[in-house]
Amino acid sequence: MSGEVRSPAQYAAEIDAARDRLIGFAATCSPENWRAAPLDGDPRPVGVIVDHVAHAYEYMGGWMRRILAGEDVAVDGATVDALNAEHAAAATAVTPDEAIEHLHRSGAVLSGLVAGCSAEGLQAGGGRVERFAQIAIRHPDDHRAEIEAALGHPA
Repeated sequence: MSGEVRSPAQYAAEIDAARDRLIGFAATCSPENWRAAPLDGDPRPVGVIVDHVAHAYEYMGGWMRRILAGEDVAVDGATVDALNAEHAAAATAVTPDEAIEHLHRSGAVLSGLVAGCSAEGLQAGGGRVERFAQIAIRHPDDHRAEIEAALGHPA
């Protein structure tokens, strides 16, 4: 993310735009590519990765709500890895329509949460709410770009 100051509404709009780019990719993904696992070192099929972004919106939103409520939320790589592994095991049969609906729903909830924050709210938890908003923007684009590159599609 650049060093510029963004309002909650700007963050929310950027979250929606990044989500919509991933939805656009998912909507045009062939059945073969949807089931492929094209990323070196990542055994998840494309469909599971796409749905993973929707799942991540849910757990990040939960952390943000808890931080905004004044809780000290412990999040580390092991926590995220466990959530992602649990999701990967549960989402093996996700269809494009299901993943797209999940992205719409969970992305709208997350961007609504961010849009409803004050500038001070973004700084809650030592700026962690804002960092989660930044991750919510970067995350779908990063996964989309790496999948498109692996499949030989333009990013």
